[in-house]
Amino acid sequence: MSDNQMDMAIGASLRDMREERGLNAKELAEGAGVSAAMVSRIEKGQVSPSISTLSALSEALDVPMVSFFKETATDHVDFTHVKQGQGIHSTRIIDKHSHDYINLASHIRRDLRFEAHIVTVEKQDGQAPTYVGHGVVFMHVKEGEAIFSYGQRKIHLTAGDSLTLDSELSHGISEVLSAKFSFLTIKAERR
Repeated sequence: MSDNQMDMAIGASLRDMREERGLNAKELAEGAGVSAAMVSRIEKGQVSPSISTLSALSEALDVPMVSFFKETATDHVDFTHVKQGQGIHSTRIIDKHSHDYINLASHIRRDLRFEAHIVTVEKQDGQAPTYVGHGVVFMHVKEGEAIFSYGQRKIHLTAGDSLTLDSELSHGISEVLSAKFSFLTIKAERR
């Protein structure tokens, strides 16, 4: 990629992120401590921004600096295609509790970690584990019924329900109400 192509790619990324946040060039410039003319020239690919300017813009937009390079070419990318019924089947055993899960995806980049699993828990005497982490968790119930704890809150989940949560607060299944409870869970976090 030539220098001009790199400048154009950085500019396009900056413009996209600014517009996604509903900011005009002047508002972004004020937040970053640079001139509106500089923001405009960067977006048009007319200048090569310094690292300090990119750092200020990334802070004002609340994005990692690497986001400016999303339109640049790369010599490799990863993808995972898991056919129906496949994936890595595992069982987690904690004290008297166990549950099965299928790892559908695990993707790690310099800025992001992403995992997707189908978890199946049967009604049992053992207490399911609780988790605390970073990032965001999404759950979609495929089958069954359970009580899910999120901090001090108890959430009744049934087939078809979805739940999204910040994983910094303690969370997990507190009670399985049906014979079997199965859900898709997706976790994404910055690295």
